[in-house]
Amino acid sequence: MMIQSSKSELTYTAIVNAALQIAAAEGVGKLSLGEVAKHLGISKSGVFSRVGSLEALQEAVLDEFDRRFSAEVFLPSTALSRGLPRLNSQVMAWIARASDPREIAGCLYIAGAFEYDDIEGPLRDRIQYGVTRWRATMRRTVIQAMEAGHLRPDTDPEQLIFEIYSLIVGLTHDIRLMRDRAAVQRVHNAYNRLISTYRSFNYQGA
Repeated sequence: MMIQSSKSELTYTAIVNAALQIAAAEGVGKLSLGEVAKHLGISKSGVFSRVGSLEALQEAVLDEFDRRFSAEVFLPSTALSRGLPRLNSQVMAWIARASDPREIAGCLYIAGAFEYDDIEGPLRDRIQYGVTRWRATMRRTVIQAMEAGHLRPDTDPEQLIFEIYSLIVGLTHDIRLMRDRAAVQRVHNAYNRLISTYRSFNYQGA
């Protein structure tokens, strides 16, 4: 029984990983059980028996995307002091992830946002939920930076998060559509200039 369960878990993981690759290349809305089955060389019923509906597969793909994003962007920052060191770490890690040509799923939410911005339904709701969670995590970091005296007390967290997110969208556009590697340095310059307008005069850190 243990062997069977382990095999099933491995198959489920392979299915989600394959679906994530397809979603990254074609969009999460283009996923299909048949395409995943073809990619893995198994039957469509084999995929269905382990993930259930297409909606459940899309949910699993976005959950895995969230897990990887958090592990690469948010988790490393927790080893640093609260405040700007953490915020800067998160932004730098996000920039690195979005601009890495080896990162197959660097823009699932950004691509999904443009694809489903005006299409009501569960998938749009799930994409919006994921983006809201990311922003909430960064908002906590911004507020901690304000409490630590690293950012000005009149900082509007929502405005700063909006501006950071806009930089990432612009980077994604120029890296992936324009194929402009200079965009990486430009977004670093833009973030440094942005955060300097929010930094407290009393903060002596980098």
